[in-house]
Amino acid sequence: MKPSNSFSLFDFCKKSPLKVQIYGSETLDDEGNIIPFIDQAALITHYLQISKHGLQLPYAQQAGEILNLWCDFIRGNKQNEDKHFPTVEDSSVALQSYLFPDLFQAPFQAPLHTKFTFIDLFAGIGGFRMAFQNLGGRCVFSSEWDEQAKKTYYANYGDVPFGDITKESTKNKIPKNFDILCAGFPCQAFSLAGKRLGFEETRGTLFFDVAEILRRHQPKAFFLENVKGLASHDKGKTLRIILNTLDEVGYVVPNPEIINAMFFGVPQHRERIYIVGFRKDLGIAKDDFSYPKGDGITKKWLDVREENPVPAKYYLSTTYINTLIRHKARHEAKGHGFGYDIIPDDGVAHAIVVGGMGRESNLVIDFRQTDLTPTTRIKGEVNKDGWRKMTPREWARLQGYPDNFKIVVADASAYKQFGNSVAVPAIQATGKELLKTLEKYGYIGE
Repeated sequence: MKPSNSFSLFDFCKKSPLKVQIYGSETLDDEGNIIPFIDQAALITHYLQISKHGLQLPYAQQAGEILNLWCDFIRGNKQNEDKHFPTVEDSSVALQSYLFPDLFQAPFQAPLHTKFTFIDLFAGIGGFRMAFQNLGGRCVFSSEWDEQAKKTYYANYGDVPFGDITKESTKNKIPKNFDILCAGFPCQAFSLAGKRLGFEETRGTLFFDVAEILRRHQPKAFFLENVKGLASHDKGKTLRIILNTLDEVGYVVPNPEIINAMFFGVPQHRERIYIVGFRKDLGIAKDDFSYPKGDGITKKWLDVREENPVPAKYYLSTTYINTLIRHKARHEAKGHGFGYDIIPDDGVAHAIVVGGMGRESNLVIDFRQTDLTPTTRIKGEVNKDGWRKMTPREWARLQGYPDNFKIVVADASAYKQFGNSVAVPAIQATGKELLKTLEKYGYIGE
């Protein structure tokens, strides 16, 4: 590679990870395997963002060595005997301008002065991070397996999430002594092989990794989010095992509640179960914490609609509309309620979800676009009745993301990312109550 005056991580992230790799003795993991490029990026970006704040990182030495190797690579040096390159001391100047011009210019940097630290597991595009940074926190570790989500996360927060949290090599990157664990983990059934209905029964699920990290690190508190159906999953056994496990690893857990995002400033009927807990030795009782109630429905669909006419590609074809109408009629004839739905201007959207009828259940009528020339391959012609899908930006607004949140992936990935995300305002309101409880007992904010 030829030397350059600057290097954006996105120059490489845009390429297939299989086509980019940087090798060196520094890039081997504990088992002697080469660390993939994207995981090297996670090491370096976390290191540069966090180490200057005096936090001890378990991977600091290796990250510094890899950083030197990258510097040689970007400069075009095949081998540089003198690998010294000022890292932490000069990161605010030399590395910003030379190595990662976009690293410290991400729009959502941690506050300059922070009151607490947290980790972001199953991070997605950082809904928890957005909420807890707004509350004065610093994220000291993030983990996410989806490569497209990592791009969005990096573009907005300035660090690349580590990968698969089920791997011990990933868990080993978590710093000690963080305050809060945040996780929107997937809902999975447990084997129920034993009778204790606790920690051992969670093995083989992603919740096990959450519980294991809680057991090892013992943060002051945690905040978990999951689908509403977790409350009734497997006749309530799944939730009972989760609560028993959280008790077993050392936490007092107030009764979980189902929170609807539409009562927290977004026009989306989105119900999710929230579970918070406090380490037992803190002396915090279950009734010391209360979930927020929200302010009622304060927003409607029109409040989040794009200000300008959206491109014709978001408008449905006449052929597709006819298919949706026939599909809905078939289900209605069978007594089912499945099918498309059109959200009125003064209405509230259904929960945005990935796959199936995710977008079709939230269609809108919008006559503002006059140029309906097809820009994609469609059957039939673009309809003239105003039927269209919501845009990714509108989905972002439905989840409470501000308009300067960068969407850097294709539409298909953006819909997936926002559909899988948490609703930021509801998370933030609940996080605020969690922090108030910790502050009341003097555990943060000193």
